[in-house]
Amino acid sequence: MFKKIEEPRIQNISEREVASTMAASPFVELRNTLPSHVDIISPFVDQQLRFISRFPGANANNFEIELALREALANAIVHGNREHPRKLVYVKCRCTTDGDVLITIADEGRGFNNDAVPDPTSPANGQRTHGRGIYLMKTLMDEVQFERGGSVVHMRKRANASSGTTRKPQ
Repeated sequence: MFKKIEEPRIQNISEREVASTMAASPFVELRNTLPSHVDIISPFVDQQLRFISRFPGANANNFEIELALREALANAIVHGNREHPRKLVYVKCRCTTDGDVLITIADEGRGFNNDAVPDPTSPANGQRTHGRGIYLMKTLMDEVQFERGGSVVHMRKRANASSGTTRKPQ
């Protein structure tokens, strides 16, 4: 169901930053390529969480990681690739032995302007149907960064971070 890729398919600026922060902490990385079908999200997230749960410190944050991962995948499939059957979603999940979890999701879409996404907590935007997923990702994860015009998202959850429900979005 899931096709693993051997060679890196996602090139980005933050690779150097991630490599430098990971130098002191060994890690295991899992890469997957997914079709643009929303029905793949739940089984894939379940698979990723089984992988993540094998590392120390990850279990305390699993719900936050799960929800952020679901939202990022849905955004990539529905908004990025527009559920086009020939477009793929690339997922990289890196877990350190210290319990940090880094997830990168890339789609083959045109991207979006992150600054143009309305704040879903504003009373004026209460009835809008867009922007909640990004808000949740930023609230639940310790770091969220968009690249390539929004077609790549990097998310990080630190093992020693407090619950995302008390943090404000980035």
